[in-house]
Amino acid sequence: MSRILVLAAHPDDEILGMGGTIARHTDSEDEVRIVVVTDGSSTQYPGDAAIRERKESEALRAAAELGVSDYVHLDLPDMRLDTLPHVDVNRVVEQQIAEHSPEVVYTPHPDVNRDHRVLFDSVAVATRPTPGQSVSRVLTYAPTSSTEWTPAALNWFVPNWFVDISGTLERKLAAFAHYETEAREYPHPRSARAIRAAADFYGASCGCEHAEPFVLVRSLRR
Repeated sequence: MSRILVLAAHPDDEILGMGGTIARHTDSEDEVRIVVVTDGSSTQYPGDAAIRERKESEALRAAAELGVSDYVHLDLPDMRLDTLPHVDVNRVVEQQIAEHSPEVVYTPHPDVNRDHRVLFDSVAVATRPTPGQSVSRVLTYAPTSSTEWTPAALNWFVPNWFVDISGTLERKLAAFAHYETEAREYPHPRSARAIRAAADFYGASCGCEHAEPFVLVRSLRR
């Protein structure tokens, strides 16, 4: 049994990027905490408290679908993490690591979304391999409708770690179905058909039916 910390910049990042992997962790009785660091709505819907509550409700139901009860939703400004002092975002990530003591940390890949890039930078700081550090593995995941939209000059998402989600893909899709505010019609990548197609593609890339891709940033075998 391992302690797992899944960081997301926005509600739905975690399901789009690694919902099947989260389900595998809970099936293995790992202690999984999901942390969404932004309010997820204040830029798109300024002053609308109802949409913030609705997104949190969707996220809680999605997490429960995957067997996760330890869900934390913070209130840093959505789509404006780059306006905050770097040290303030670092402090948020460091606090979660101090509280949960994870062995494995997942974070969105630093792609076209600036919030993802800021969060990654803070994870890199908070997981530095110093003496006493609990984290032995750091991986980035690729939320669909973000990483694949990143211009080639900026995109270094070249997966070198794959997780077979053949047995958990349907649970991933069921979890995403709770995100009614985020779902779109195919061929938008935030659609059930596109999510399944991505799992097909990455499965074929590594020799299984369905897979999720990651970039292994660092790993220490203890």
